[in-house]
Amino acid sequence: QVQVMESGGGSVQPGGSLRLSCVVSGYTGAGICMGWFRQAPGEKREGVAALHQYYESTFYSASVKGRFTISQDRANNTVYLDMNTLEPEDTAMYYCAAGGLCYGGTWYTARRYDTWGQGTQVTVSS
Repeated sequence: QVQVMESGGGSVQPGGSLRLSCVVSGYTGAGICMGWFRQAPGEKREGVAALHQYYESTFYSASVKGRFTISQDRANNTVYLDMNTLEPEDTAMYYCAAGGLCYGGTWYTARRYDTWGQGTQVTVSS
């Protein structure tokens, strides 16, 4: 059974950086689609970035492209989200998800992901 666990959230000033980590356990295949999502209070869950572990294809939402980078360390079963030039609008609970479809028109569809973590809070404020 695949499980994921996020860490690395916190509070940072605008313009700052954070790195989120997602440890994947229970998966023994060649690779799956891993996604990062976020949800602010009163808002819908939004796809931020995705990566296919085997093909290493990456996808980003328009709002974070150029500021956020998704990457992986296969040896340690960890997927990262490096967030730079953070803005107050990036404040949200961030979730790691596994098992989606890493294609251009589907990577951001939350219902296609099978496994979700508990989330880690990111707050950007001066």
